[in-house]
Amino acid sequence: MPIRKVLIVDDSKTELMFLSDLLQKNGMQVRTAENADEAFKRLGEEKPDLILMDVVMPGTNGFQLTRSINRDPLYADVPIIMCTSKNQETDRVWAIRQGARDYITKPVDPAELKAKINDLK
Repeated sequence: MPIRKVLIVDDSKTELMFLSDLLQKNGMQVRTAENADEAFKRLGEEKPDLILMDVVMPGTNGFQLTRSINRDPLYADVPIIMCTSKNQETDRVWAIRQGARDYITKPVDPAELKAKINDLK
C-alpha cells in the first residue's frame, strides 16, 4: 500500500513546517498535530497511512501516544516512525517496544526518511 496520507505529531512548528514541506514535495498529503489531543482529533477526522511521531512533547509524550495508538483497534495497523532528537539506543529500543515501526533522529536526513517510508510499503 503506498503511503499517501501522513500525520506529523510534533510540538515544534519549525519541525512541522520542515517535514510537511519535505513530504508534500514527495506527493504526500500532510496533516499535523502539536500534541496528543490534537493527534487523536486528526486520527478521528481521517485515518493516515503513516504517523511521524516526536517523543518530547508537553503532556503526553510520543512514547505514551504511540502506545495508545497501537492499543486502539481502529489505528493499530497505522505504522509509526518516531522522529526525535533523542538519539540513545535505549530510546530507539523503547520506541519499538511501544509499537513504533522505525526510528529516525533529528535533524532529519530527507533521503533517510524517504528510504524508511519506502521500506514500509
